[in-house]
Parts: sequence; C-alpha cells; structure tokens
Amino acid sequence: MALSRELQKSLRQQTPRLAAPQVRKAMKSAFMKKKNEMIRDFLNHPVTVEIRGGVDADNISGTLGGITNLFSFIGFESGDDPIQPIVDLLESTNLSIGQIFAGNMKFSVQLPDAKDIFEATPLPYMPGRSWAQSIERGLSGLGYYLKKSSDSSRSGLGIQTRTKVRAAKFNNTRYISHFLKTYRKEFENLEIWNRNINTN
Repeated sequence: MALSRELQKSLRQQTPRLAAPQVRKAMKSAFMKKKNEMIRDFLNHPVTVEIRGGVDADNISGTLGGITNLFSFIGFESGDDPIQPIVDLLESTNLSIGQIFAGNMKFSVQLPDAKDIFEATPLPYMPGRSWAQSIERGLSGLGYYLKKSSDSSRSGLGIQTRTKVRAAKFNNTRYISHFLKTYRKEFENLEIWNRNINTN
C-alpha cells in the first residue's frame, strides 16, 4: 500500500528530524487502532449482534421481517458461537513495514479475504455453502419456517414445515464483503502523523 500524497509530503518535510523507529512505532500504533476499530465495528454490526444473541435475539438486522431471528432460522446448534471463527480471522490481520527512505514508506496489511471467511462459516445443514455469504445473497425457506420449540430443532426453536405457512422472503443485507472492502480502504489510508511525536 502507498501513502497518500499529502502524507508523503508531510513525511518528507519531517523525516530528517524523525527517526525510522519512531515512524514504525507511529505506524504500528495507527494500525492497531484501526484494527481494534474494525473488530469493534464488526461485533456491533446488526447481523453479528443478532446471531450472538442466540434464539432469544430480536431480528434487529431486518433480514427476516421480525418473524424469527437469524440464529434460529439458520439452524445453529444451541450453545454454538458462529461468530468466533470470523473474529479469529479478523484478529489475524497483520502489518508489515518495509523500508523507510526519503519520506517514503512501504507497508502492507494482510486482511482476510471474504473467501476465507466464507470457508470458515458453513451452513449447519449444507457444509458447502456459507451462512455469512448467504446473508448477502439470500436464504430460502422463510415461508415454511414455524417458530416453535422442538427437540428436532438444532437451535431448539423453529422447524421447517412441508406446507407454506406465509408469504415471506429473506431480505438480503450487506455484510462480510462490504465490511472487508470498507476496511481495506481504511487501512490503505492510515494516518500516522501524530503531532505529539517528539521530533527533536
């Protein structure tokens, strides 16, 4: 990733007084701040919050028209934490800083790809398909879903009936793909200049 022109200009002006270790320290600090922000935003995403809420959650994502919640509809096992594998992948986001010379810094941020997350989030009843990707593309069966406690239900709440019980459609919503695209840009535009750095 390349620094913005404005930041390069600032660094060219300040680098003679700013040691490379200080630049690296500033960059690492900016990176960790952005990484923590990314994970916090993901945990606060309505889809994430709803799934982490389990069978008692409200449909705050709006994907199911309030009929049920995503944990029950997707059919996660009671007690499962489907979100943790995604958090683990986001936690693996890493910064590499290359050479610093004449106000130019080369660095790269290794973010997980959407494909990585989709592979780590299989649907309980269809391992070859991702529930996280299905949030974006849609899930069928809402018209056949009956919200009731049942021993045959993986989550303990909700079953699929043979006959249609309502006219309803899953509302696709932006999730992993859009989230990663947004933060990829955020990392590309990291601001590392801190006025509190001692340049003397």
